[in-house]
Parts: sequence; C-alpha cells; structure tokens
Amino acid sequence: MPKDAKVEEIAAGFKWSEGPVWVETGGHLLFSDIPNNMIYKWSEKDGLKEFLKPSGYTGKDKFEGAEPGSNGLAIDKNGALILCQHGDRRVARLGKDGHFETLADKYMGKRLNSPNDLVYHPSGDLYFTDPPYGLPGIMKDPHKELDFQGVYRLKPNGELTLLTKEMSFPNGIGLSPDGKTLYVANSDPNAAIWKAFPVKDDGTLGAGKVIHDSTDLVKAGKPGLPDGLKVDAKGNIFATGPGGVFVFTPDGKWVGTILTNDKTANCAFGDDGSSLYITANDRLVRVKTATKGIGF
Repeated sequence: MPKDAKVEEIAAGFKWSEGPVWVETGGHLLFSDIPNNMIYKWSEKDGLKEFLKPSGYTGKDKFEGAEPGSNGLAIDKNGALILCQHGDRRVARLGKDGHFETLADKYMGKRLNSPNDLVYHPSGDLYFTDPPYGLPGIMKDPHKELDFQGVYRLKPNGELTLLTKEMSFPNGIGLSPDGKTLYVANSDPNAAIWKAFPVKDDGTLGAGKVIHDSTDLVKAGKPGLPDGLKVDAKGNIFATGPGGVFVFTPDGKWVGTILTNDKTANCAFGDDGSSLYITANDRLVRVKTATKGIGF
C-alpha cells in the first residue's frame, strides 16, 4: 500500500453490497446488492447506475428470506457475466438476450444450498462455494437438501465435483496466480478462519491448512467475518474479515489490515489493476494499492 493511501467512499445507500467484479472491456465495476435482488454498475465516467434486476431470484412468489439476490460475480473467457444466485440456488450465466442459463444447480440430484462466491482456474474450471446464507432458514431451512456446505469445481463440460465439505460456512474463494493453491474463507463466528488447499494436477484438492484464525477478533466485537477475497499478481491475498480487508503474503503471513471499521463483504481489483474496490456493508469504497490484481 502507498503510505498516503486512503479509503475513499464512492457510493452508498445499499442494503448489503457484495460480489464486485471489474469489467475491463467496459471500464466499469459490477457489484451485487443482495437484499435488493440487484446488480449495480459503477464507473468513473457515469457514476452509479442500476444494471440488473432481478439478479438472483427470478421466481414469481415472494421470497421469504433476507438474501434473494446475486452474490459473487465473475467474467468468463467470452466476456459473459457469471453469477452466484442465492434465491435461484444456482450458478448461472447471463446471456446476451438477458436470460439466465443454469450452469450448476444440483449435486447428486439434490439442490445446491445457495452458491456464494466463485473463481476461474487457468484451466477454465470454475471453483465455487455453497453455504446456506441464501436460504430463508439458513441451516434450519426445511428446503435445504444437502446436509453439508461444499466447495465445488465445475468443468467446462458441465461436470460438477465436490472438492471438500470440511468447512462449516465456506464463503470467499480465490486462487494463487499459478493456480496451484486455492484459498477459502470460512464465515463462522466460532471458526473465523482462512484455509489454503493445494490444487492437484487433476483439479481436485489436497489437505487444507489454516493460514489465519481471526476468531478472537470476532469474539472481541470486531464487525464482520472472513468473507470475499482476491489475490494480486504477486500472490498476496486481500481477504475481507473482521474490521476490514486483511492482507496476507503468499505463504499466509498477515502483514496488515485495510480498515473500514465496518462489516466488509468482498473486494476486487479494478481501473489499471491497482485500485482495490471494497464492498463494505451499505457502501462501495476504493483504495489505491502499490500492486495489481491478477490479469492486469
């Protein structure tokens, strides 16, 4: 971080902002407002605009839960928007005609909980997490069909593989620049941790190890939990957690925190790759970094 870096608020008034992704072809940021079932678009030129509604729940009946909308967003190799949709309980692609195409909504014949966050591997495989936050009753929801919370891999041919179900609330997810390490946040107040998993040659995972435990900060009253994360081109991890964005070296050493002093959901690199956009509760903020995100 530059020594004079400051957290700058650029938009506010949301219910719970999440899932930011930078769209290089358009020079703008997209992010979710989950309770409002909305995706917003922000750019330096045009400011804030509504982009997509509904974003995560397309049913006709009233959604009874608090989080119907999209959560994590990604851009595929063809420039299409890929969404984790809470209310529809699936990973979907937004087509050019404005319709959603289901990429994954069931595992072994049972409906997914509510896909949360996602990341593309250099191989083209899509890795995503599936906690129950989009279900009205969360863990006790009567419509919950899986008795675990999983981390999955979706291959381009549609094959879905459960990689691990060892984490209680798998949430944010990211990959090292070489694709050989998968990072997963666990948004459990009793186990507020981040894990690193080696990615095997066949795309499955080896044994995970805890790289940081912030449970004590949660217990001390710091706002928020381990949530969304991104990795820079050098392999440093920018991971939202209690009080802001934790920064870890590639080997997992905690070097500092970008303070938002608020519940902080996710982040994404944008502009020329050195701006970190952060969704912090009801706000969208930005801070300049001395590094660049993967792909810039």
